[in-house]
Amino acid sequence: MIALGAVMGLAGCGAPAPPPAPPELLTAEGVERVSVDRADYAAEMRSFRASALFLGEALLADGGDGGDGANGNVVSSPGSLLIALAMLRSGATGKTAEEMDSVLQFPAEKRDEAMNSVLRSLEKFDGDPGAVDEDNPPRKPVMHPANGLFVDKGVPTGQSFLDTLARHYGTGVYPVDFSDEGATKPAIDAWVNRNTGGRIKEAPAQYDPDNTFSLLNSLYFASAWSSPFDPNATSDLPFTTAAGEEIYVPAMHNELTMKYAEGAGWQGVDLPYADGFVMRLVLPEDNAASAGTPALAAFDAEKLAEVADTFDTARPASVQIQLPRWDHKSSFDLRKVFEALGLENMLGTTEDFNNIQPQMMITQAAQAANITVAEKGTIAAAVTQINGEATSAPPEPERTIEFDRPFHYQIVHGETGLPLFMGTVADPR
Repeated sequence: MIALGAVMGLAGCGAPAPPPAPPELLTAEGVERVSVDRADYAAEMRSFRASALFLGEALLADGGDGGDGANGNVVSSPGSLLIALAMLRSGATGKTAEEMDSVLQFPAEKRDEAMNSVLRSLEKFDGDPGAVDEDNPPRKPVMHPANGLFVDKGVPTGQSFLDTLARHYGTGVYPVDFSDEGATKPAIDAWVNRNTGGRIKEAPAQYDPDNTFSLLNSLYFASAWSSPFDPNATSDLPFTTAAGEEIYVPAMHNELTMKYAEGAGWQGVDLPYADGFVMRLVLPEDNAASAGTPALAAFDAEKLAEVADTFDTARPASVQIQLPRWDHKSSFDLRKVFEALGLENMLGTTEDFNNIQPQMMITQAAQAANITVAEKGTIAAAVTQINGEATSAPPEPERTIEFDRPFHYQIVHGETGLPLFMGTVADPR
């Protein structure tokens, strides 16, 4: 263990400036990020895809708080949550480590090495979110993943945890003073704002000065379609909402070659972006069904895995597509999601995260996500945040879950097959 306070403090804290100067990044000394070949981790990639689909199902089932969830619209990022949980797992031991591997379907071995290969694969499309003209999504997709771990500079952080972050995640930690909300909250919010191109301006979890650890992952995606929709072909057409109401919304039209697949009770397409990614659109047999009908309820993680396997072998076909525009956002209390998944040890332990901080427990977890889909392309952003406190008093859990499952979409990274964003659209207004 090393005492961060003896090593480093906040950078530039004496001179106020908008946005606030970020803390200096502390990494494990002498530890370089290892180079990996994704082809060596085929089994682990299958585990990660299963885990991402499982997490996406849990997020959609929860439905989120606020945002557009009242209309049955949900947008989430199982990809961001998967990366955040993988980083948290790298510091877990004991029953919590066993529980996370079992519940989350993580690879039995080489988990961090495989996640390293995922991140490197995404980084091929890395770019500055702040430089994107969101009115004209780029032909070369921008997929910007970022990891930010803020730790209290007065609390020791485990050397083995720092080594893993440097070796496989290409990052370190930012030492801050959580009791100084005036300096630390703006620094965390500035990190969120910068890494999402301003689409998400604040960290999703409410700030708590008693925390000593805050793990964040952000994903930002911007891309033009391979073949944009002609705005002149967009017209108001009927759409049946999850509540059964017929409304008129702007509907886009296009005809192009793309993967088409169908199975028991569904049909779908992989609508291609300009490079590297597709939007997977899955339409249940009864597309006018409400959220509680069997047709939509059947799209659990197992069904979505079947859909993914079907698309793996699907062939391109000429398809005429009609698709509404939408602009949605959601937020999630991830503690509710974790409780519903049965991650009791992870939420209650004060011993199994000692490799991160002494007697650390999870205090808060949240995600914010948004997406804009229009004729030219797609812009999407998400931030996942998991906070902890070095203490021995676990909080009382609240066990609630809300199910809300309208029509389904994912943004899938072509090389790994991981669903980075996932959502439902029940009312595009």
